[in-house]
Amino acid sequence: QVQLVESGGGLVQAGGSLRLSCARSGSIFRLNAMGYHRQAPGKQRELVAVITTGGEITYADSVKGRFTVSRDNAQKSVYLEMNSLKPEDTAVYYCYARGLYDFWGRGTQVTVSS
Repeated sequence: QVQLVESGGGLVQAGGSLRLSCARSGSIFRLNAMGYHRQAPGKQRELVAVITTGGEITYADSVKGRFTVSRDNAQKSVYLEMNSLKPEDTAVYYCYARGLYDFWGRGTQVTVSS
């Protein structure tokens, strides 16, 4: 059974940094990407950053230059380094893995105070 477990969320002041980690257990058939989405109150879930098994990376325009996504060689973990955080980055951040099916973590809260 596949599980994605996020860690590293919390409360930080604007301009600060946080690092999210996501650990995967279980095998994913045809795994081709891992990354993070986020959902702010009253808004739809949106892609933040994704990295494919081939190393291609996509970022949301709103986080380019501030966030960095990476993974380990075994593709068991994916990380999100978040710098220069803004209050509008406040959301629940969900780890995501894409294979034949999509898998999601339970989410971790990130709150950025002004």
